[in-house]
Amino acid sequence: MSASLFFALLFYFAAAVFLIGVGVKIADYARTPAPLPIALTPAPTTGGGVVLRLAREVVLFESLFAASLWLWGLAMLFHLGLALVLMRHLRYFTEPVWAWVALIQPFGLYAGIVMLAGLLGLWARRILVERVRYISTPSDHLMLVLLIGIAASGLGLKFVSHTDIVAVKMFFLGLARFDLQPLPADPGLYVHLALVAALLIVFPFSKLLHAPGVFFSPTRNQADHPREARHLSAWAAKLEN
Repeated sequence: MSASLFFALLFYFAAAVFLIGVGVKIADYARTPAPLPIALTPAPTTGGGVVLRLAREVVLFESLFAASLWLWGLAMLFHLGLALVLMRHLRYFTEPVWAWVALIQPFGLYAGIVMLAGLLGLWARRILVERVRYISTPSDHLMLVLLIGIAASGLGLKFVSHTDIVAVKMFFLGLARFDLQPLPADPGLYVHLALVAALLIVFPFSKLLHAPGVFFSPTRNQADHPREARHLSAWAAKLEN
């Protein structure tokens, strides 16, 4: 089996596992009843306030900022770097490349360095802070190692072992069209792609599900209006009917 065919099948499989797995988890979150009004106070009293609160939590990590400033800083380095890196990689999946994607290409490169720095800081916290080390499981370390490997191998393709990015783009555009294109014979590229596929496969079964899960947290997505409105879970509503 050629490397191009192997990675094509691997990414089809990884994408299917990722999309189906995350979809099943989100459906499960949506079906899980919230038996009590348990909004974490101080909480907004209106639906619009809940939306604003969730937006601040997702974009600014508001609760983490209040809990630990230096942990918030490391998390922001990683997540902002990751967001920009992902947007930069859209050039491999679009033709022609969108204007704003072309504009952020130089910044996306530095974002990879920022992302790696944040990940190394988060891993150092797992190792050096005693109370965090005590509650850390092997999976916590393995996920960080996987993410660090992806960031480091991606930067290596830019600064150490250059690869044919035009051929890489043609390969992924071909995947979208079910038209297999040759992948450059580059061991560094193989490592990077294999790690990315591994992340897609394990994502639905890992703690990384906090990304969609935050939207379904009853402490965050409920309004604090017990005096104005009666909270009635789905199962209780069925009993009343």
